[in-house]
Amino acid sequence: MYTTQLDNGLTNTYAIETKPYYAEFPAPYQQRRYLIQGAIATLFVASLVIVSTVIS
Repeated sequence: MYTTQLDNGLTNTYAIETKPYYAEFPAPYQQRRYLIQGAIATLFVASLVIVSTVIS
């Protein structure tokens, strides 16, 4: 951890910065999983909206 001390006695502590890297495009099986998760989330939100509309 990198620490500096100012003239008035305060200390600044800086986190160690990691080396940046480029993200990789998801594999086909990961893309299918994201599609399924998105469909399930959409159905869940739609069902919540329908239920709240019916109740009110």
